[in-house]
Amino acid sequence: MTAPGTEVVRARGISKSFGGAVALRDVSLDLIPGEVHALMGMNGAGKSTLVRILSGAQNADDGVLEIGGTAAGPMTARKARKLGIATVPQRRELVMTLTVAENIMLGDLPTRTSLVRWNLIGKLARQALRDLGIDVDVNALAGDLTVAEQTMVEVAREVRRGGRVLILDEPTACLGAEAAAQIHALVRRLCESGVAVVFISHHISEVLALADRITVLRDGRVVWSGLAKETDETDLVRSMVGRDVVSTRPSRKSDKSVTGLKIESLADGRFIENLTVEVRKGEVVAVLGPAGDAQSRLFDLLSGRRRPERGHLEVAGKRIPFGKVARSLDSGLRCVTGDRRRLGLIPELTVDENLMLARDRLDRRRLHRRDRLARRAAPLRDDYRVVTLSPNPPVGLLSGGNQQKVLLAKWLGTEPVACLLEDPTNGVDIAAMADIHTLVDALATNGVAVLLASSDADEVMRLADRVVVVRDGRAIAEYDIDRITRDELVAVALGGAIS
Repeated sequence: MTAPGTEVVRARGISKSFGGAVALRDVSLDLIPGEVHALMGMNGAGKSTLVRILSGAQNADDGVLEIGGTAAGPMTARKARKLGIATVPQRRELVMTLTVAENIMLGDLPTRTSLVRWNLIGKLARQALRDLGIDVDVNALAGDLTVAEQTMVEVAREVRRGGRVLILDEPTACLGAEAAAQIHALVRRLCESGVAVVFISHHISEVLALADRITVLRDGRVVWSGLAKETDETDLVRSMVGRDVVSTRPSRKSDKSVTGLKIESLADGRFIENLTVEVRKGEVVAVLGPAGDAQSRLFDLLSGRRRPERGHLEVAGKRIPFGKVARSLDSGLRCVTGDRRRLGLIPELTVDENLMLARDRLDRRRLHRRDRLARRAAPLRDDYRVVTLSPNPPVGLLSGGNQQKVLLAKWLGTEPVACLLEDPTNGVDIAAMADIHTLVDALATNGVAVLLASSDADEVMRLADRVVVVRDGRAIAEYDIDRITRDELVAVALGGAIS
């Protein structure tokens, strides 16, 4: 038990409803200085609502929130920040055209006689980074940093502002093992300095390795809370989902004589150098590398967003010119982005409208009346297990897992010949992940050539038949997945060798 009075935040009996839908019911939580408290649950379990209440973005309908032993009363975001509660959201909130120093000092620029003291800005920013052991150039533009570096800069900014409770929402999403390790080390340094860290992640192994305490939400209730050392992966999954979830790799056979997708001598002049990958019909081939390496640039090139300096693309034996989106779609190639919020979906449109966008583009038809649209979208909703609380809400209101299913259904429900999947389970809960894995298995079973661009070794081991390891834009190794272990794969991806 936590000794009374040691908590920096005590939440008791927190409840919140939206209309007739209960988001939180009688939730209690203790946050202790120097501890990592992981908040876990499926998409829609109530984590985001609880975070918004803690950070002042919303007020609870019922319950008491105490900060530093005193009832906080009605909260606002400004009041929460003043009381030392800060949030680093999954979507970066840096101004990408400003320097690191300017971002850290934003809203607190030192002045003298109404003039900004630019030299002092750099000095204070360096000190904020140094206090947390962060090695980032304060003069670099935020937009030129890696995702991990951007996260660390946001953390430094919030700690400098007086944050004593720091909520980190999926800070390692889309990061490779090396970059994630940097974030983990930073979290440990925060705890050593006395900060209480709320860590939200769908990666159970990460949580068990990092957290001191875990609280699991399901359907808006706390279903388990305790020390991380008192539980294991199986029990956590059962707590989150309410049942056992099994996602096993099926045996499947590809047509080794038929090439479904071929990328040859691809180079973009910066991130990719002379990359060649061939995927047969009915096969899943993964391109695995650290976040930001070649695999994270394939979507831009194959989808036509950017043109490479050189290279060839073939779909089912036919040469397709890069940058010709219509030709690419007509060939049967489908490219599913890993950035569903910015590139994949239109949040303001309904679920059915998003589901039909790609199909209507390919059929050269406009969107039809709502009732007809619903009838056409219904099979995709069923096949991809899209769950909504109301009949046809804006897709932006769905959980991350259901948004991802809509994105996959939008493109993969159009009879693809070959497809690129970029981090297809990014930011989804374990049940949605199992559903998506099953969908990918079905694609391959139906003869689709699947190219998986990933920085997640566990997902590669689960889905792929073969894996091409890339580093610094080049393919450095290729393995049949049943001839390499997960640890060996990670070692190679990080620059090591198989012993």
